[in-house]
Amino acid sequence: MPPKAEKTRLQPESPVEVQIPGAAAPDSDADAAGPGPEEVAPAIEAILLTLDRPVTAGRLAEALKLGLEQGGARLIKQAIEVLNGQYEATGRAFRIEQVAGGFRVMTLTKYAEAVGAFQQARNSARLSRAAVETLAVIAYRQPITRAQIESIRGVACGEVLRSLLERRLISIVGRAEELGRPMLYGVSKQFLELFGLSSVKDLPSVEDLMPAAAADDYEAPEPPAAPTPPETTDA
Repeated sequence: MPPKAEKTRLQPESPVEVQIPGAAAPDSDADAAGPGPEEVAPAIEAILLTLDRPVTAGRLAEALKLGLEQGGARLIKQAIEVLNGQYEATGRAFRIEQVAGGFRVMTLTKYAEAVGAFQQARNSARLSRAAVETLAVIAYRQPITRAQIESIRGVACGEVLRSLLERRLISIVGRAEELGRPMLYGVSKQFLELFGLSSVKDLPSVEDLMPAAAADDYEAPEPPAAPTPPETTDA
């Protein structure tokens, strides 16, 4: 009998790399590269929308943990160009502009008339009676806590305080040294400018503001007595 022919085992061929025309060659450092402008653009937009003053590219790069030595500031500027391109393509009414050494979201000049009319109407709106009373209490008793204001007026004043803070007529000047460390309120520089005062010392006295009949019955609080010196005895 003729000998049996041995079966030949086929060995798998090694994969062949195919270069696609126009495609970039694989780079082992691609994964190690930092984010691109499109990736950091949403975070930059979110930060700028929360600010009311310009912020530098360096500060933005620091917040996003982009190294300045690795071109973080340049990446920030590229991302801002991407955002402005998107705003222009979608017909948005604002752009990110470079102002005072930083970047800030600003409306286009063609909307200046509408924005100005709104701001003027907002600033010219009269204060409510509750706001005037609260403002007077703060002006004459500052620094003062919200609880103290509500104790004097007899009503809650959280919404009124928020409105006065938005108008920048009052400001938070510190925290009280008591349980819970509540915030202390005082009048702002804008309040003094609005009423033509150089300081709160120029406010009229309570006696001058009260009617004559009520002023006769009004008793001004006595100043605190000076501490009594300790008694000494002759030796």
